Amino acid sequence: MKSKSPLPPYVCSYSGDLLAGVDEVGRGPLAGDVVAAAVILDPQNPIPGLADSKKLSEKKREQLFDEIREKALSFAIARATVDEIDQLNILHASLLAMKRAVEQLSVQPEFVLVDGNRKPRWHYECDTVVKGDDRVAAIAAASILAKVTRDREMVELDKVYPGYGLAGHKGYPTKVHMEALERLGATPAHRKSFAPVRRQLELI
Repeated sequence: MKSKSPLPPYVCSYSGDLLAGVDEVGRGPLAGDVVAAAVILDPQNPIPGLADSKKLSEKKREQLFDEIREKALSFAIARATVDEIDQLNILHASLLAMKRAVEQLSVQPEFVLVDGNRKPRWHYECDTVVKGDDRVAAIAAASILAKVTRDREMVELDKVYPGYGLAGHKGYPTKVHMEALERLGATPAHRKSFAPVRRQLELI
C-alpha cells in the first residue's frame, strides 16, 4: 500500500503579522473539558520545531509550550466544560472553546486560521485548514498549548478521581478506562452524553 503524500503547506491570502492560529484538544475523550488555544506568532522571533502536538514527544511539547508562551505576540487558552459538552454536543462545544480562545487574545488578530473544516460563528475574517496543525505554524503552536494544558489537567484530575488511569490515557476510551468505568462508575468529570458513560449511568 502506498503511503499518503503529505499535504502541501497552506498558503494564506492574508500577509500581515496579526495572524492567529486556533486549535482544540479533547474531542474524543470520555472525561474532562475540551481545551482550545489561539496563538499569534511573532514573525521576527521564529520558533523552530513547531508541529502537530500529537507527533511530538511529551518532552518536546513541554519545551515548546514554554517557548511559545515566551515568544508569541499573543496567546490565550480557553475551554468548554463537561457540562457544556453535554448540553451542546462535542462539535459545538469545541467551536465555543476556540471562539473563547481567540476572543481572549490580548492582541486581537486581523485574520484567523482554524484547524479542521468548521469555523465558529464570529466576526473574524478567517479560513479553515484541514490538518492545519501539520501545515500552519500558528495552528501547530495552538495545538501544543492546548494539549499540554489539557494533559496537565488530566494528571491533576487523576488525583481527584484515582483508579481510572486518567493521568495515563488522558480520558480517552482505552481498555483500562473502560474497565474502570464499568467497575467504579462515572465521575462528575465524565461526559454523560458520550455513549459509554451514558450506558454506565443507565445501569445505576
